[in-house]
Formats: sequence, structure tokens, C-alpha cells
Amino acid sequence: MSQSATIMIVDDERDVREVLEEYFARHDYRTVSAANATAARTLVSAQSVDLALVDVNMPGEDGLSLARHLRERYANIAIVMLTSASTVLDRIIGLEIGADDYVPKPFDPRELLARIKSVLRRTSAAGRAYLGGERVRVGACTLDLAAHRLLDKAGNEVAVTPLEFDLLKAFVEHPNQALSRERILNLSQQRDWDPFDRSVDLRVMRLRKKIEPDPEHPQYIKTIRNEGYVFLPAGGDSK
Repeated sequence: MSQSATIMIVDDERDVREVLEEYFARHDYRTVSAANATAARTLVSAQSVDLALVDVNMPGEDGLSLARHLRERYANIAIVMLTSASTVLDRIIGLEIGADDYVPKPFDPRELLARIKSVLRRTSAAGRAYLGGERVRVGACTLDLAAHRLLDKAGNEVAVTPLEFDLLKAFVEHPNQALSRERILNLSQQRDWDPFDRSVDLRVMRLRKKIEPDPEHPQYIKTIRNEGYVFLPAGGDSK
């Protein structure tokens, strides 16, 4: 992602918008601004936006509702939430509805910019993961969504069960998003599983053995403690 990316700043505080507009402009980013969710919806429907920087606490429609709208309607827009340091629940909800990152207020503009650059790199890599048609790169393999097949680097088919395929499909259709076990079950249409047992964990372990270069130190399907899992198309350092 080049630094000509467009950032939409959504915050009801004018001072915050003006400071960020000036700061991002100095670093060669284009910006558009909105004081509320309604204005943001109008902006994003009229022009291309690469990343939305959204304050959670705004009068009227809040930032979480706007983030949900953006994720449902504009899947390619990256989303970074601005939250109060104490609102842990807002952060969790934001990640669950598809936000790519969150930054607590008050923030240092330098740290915020670093986080935005990181998110843009990740989401740009997610876009490049699509190889054309219905084929998606997943770790060391390629998932053919149309043919319901998983292929290794040499093009040989890797055996996956229907349940494993559905689980992998759910991950690749929601990259860089924290997915709870319950949401994974819903997305993979396996509602008869119990989200509190080991069904999801066992299938993730099996998938890692098939797509990860080193399953003991996963780079693509990563565990988020006390939350679930996240699929990183570009890979990430194991924790």
C-alpha cells in the first residue's frame, strides 16, 4: 500500500480531526473527514477510502455501529477504532465486528500512524492473497473455493474434510478479523457444534498441520487468547 492511501477520519471533535488531517498530510496521506456517522456514510459512498479511523464514542450513531456498516458494505476498507483506555468491552466488540485494530485515547500521533501503516500493509496483503477467480492463498497452500480443493505449492491436492474446508473458507472470507469460536461455528454453518468444547480447536490444529510451514509456531491462523482465532493472509510473528 503506497502512502497515497486515503484515510477517512470520523470523530465528533473538530480539534482531533484538524490535528490528524495536518499530521497525515505531512506524511503524504490523503484525508477526508466526517463529524458523525451519517456524514461518514455519505463520504464513503461517494469516494474511494482505504482506511477508516473511527471514534467509538460519538453522539447519535456510535462508532461501533458505523464500523459494522463499513465492514458489511465495504469489505476492502480497513478500520481502526479510537477508544477510551477503559472501554475494554468496546475493543472486544470492535474486533468481533471486523475492526482491524484499535488505538486508545489519548494517543501519540506517531504511534497512531505506525498502527495505521501496519494495518494498511496487512489489508493490502489480504487483497493480494486473491489469485483471481475463486482461488485464495492460505499459508503454504492455495484454496480453490469453486472446486472445494486445497492445493499445495506444487499444485497437488491436500486432503481436507468438508468440515475443514468450511472452516478454512470462513477464515479466508474474514481476514484480519478476530473471530470467536461461536462466530466461527456460525460462519462455517456448523451450528450443531458446541463453541465451548474442543471441536473448533481440534479442527484448527488439523488445518495448521496442512497450511502452516511450522504448525507448532503458526503464522497464518493465530490464537487470540480468551477470544478465538484470526487469519492473517500475510502471516505474522507467532506469540
